[in-house]
Amino acid sequence: MDMNTVVVVGRVGRDASENFNAYDSGKTKASFSVAVNRWDTKTKSEVTDWFNIEVWDKQAEFAAEYIKKGRLVAIDGRIANRRWVDKQTNNERETFYVIANNIRLLGSKRDAETEAVL
Repeated sequence: MDMNTVVVVGRVGRDASENFNAYDSGKTKASFSVAVNRWDTKTKSEVTDWFNIEVWDKQAEFAAEYIKKGRLVAIDGRIANRRWVDKQTNNERETFYVIANNIRLLGSKRDAETEAVL
């Protein structure tokens, strides 16, 4: 059995509303980044991994309203990739990102209230 599942828990790096698009087809898309800190045993220090997250339709609308920089979130989704040819170098490029199936807002009610004031 094959499986492509990822769970990312971390802090939002940019508001989802900054990259929200509504298409002629009626579909909507929002994207944002999530930072996850981990311990690196080689350098004996904390490092940050950044994940690009993409959400569609109703979740995109939710994200545009509630996913704000600094907010603690949990994302369930799958890894996807895009390939293209760099026009300047003519090299093939590839990037990976997470297509979210579920978004959970984490943190305290106080965090959300503080965010609403900002």
